[in-house]
Amino acid sequence: MSKFSSYRTLIAGILSPALGAGLGILVYTSLTRASSDRDADFVFRLSMTALVMVVPFVITLLLALGDRRRAAFSKSAKVGLTLAVLSLALAWVPIRGALSRQRQATNLALSGVKAPVLDTVDIYGKRHRLADHDGKVVLVNVWATWCGPCRREMPELERLYQSRKDDGFMIFGLSTEEVETQLTFTEEVTVSYPLLTIQGEVPEIFSATARYPANFLIDRDGNLRPAPSVDQPFANLEAAVDALLADKGASE
Repeated sequence: MSKFSSYRTLIAGILSPALGAGLGILVYTSLTRASSDRDADFVFRLSMTALVMVVPFVITLLLALGDRRRAAFSKSAKVGLTLAVLSLALAWVPIRGALSRQRQATNLALSGVKAPVLDTVDIYGKRHRLADHDGKVVLVNVWATWCGPCRREMPELERLYQSRKDDGFMIFGLSTEEVETQLTFTEEVTVSYPLLTIQGEVPEIFSATARYPANFLIDRDGNLRPAPSVDQPFANLEAAVDALLADKGASE
């Protein structure tokens, strides 16, 4: 038996975490680039990512079984198999992501349900309550400073806010990041609508976000309404806002 054959299970086990992570990134990136509807196929993409991340463990397991059949299941082989088993924990990352995305998708699809209480302060310490805007159409934009699509969307949101605020439209930008981080960001991108923190009463439906940005529309009656996907043109969101503004609901 060659020296490599004696340690192949150990080598495979040592390489399992790096190979699993690398394959996962490669598959997820490739599938995401090829996706025509990222909101519709996220379960498939994340499931395939988790599946391919298990491959290095399966290879190590097969090598270990081969060693055992040849009565060559040494201490080094046991160590390799143990490392491969531990690498399976990496597959929990896309699985957890799929579960979080599914929860977010369910929240974003809510329609006709009373919006939860939102009562918190903005980055300057001023208090804002959703209840203070009864009779208005409100957009809660969940964003993050590190999110590229968020950065690109904010100037469009500012334009929409400025052009519709006199018609009864309000935007709240909500981030879970530190106040200092958000203040630094406003030196690059300036908006006039409030940027809220999570220092007050912020429902999980808004704060537990798996994919950024996330937009929640609230009609004049205070009910949640589905917003167009962030993958769609911004004009679709604008049209959805205008449709809710045109509907006076039970407020009048």
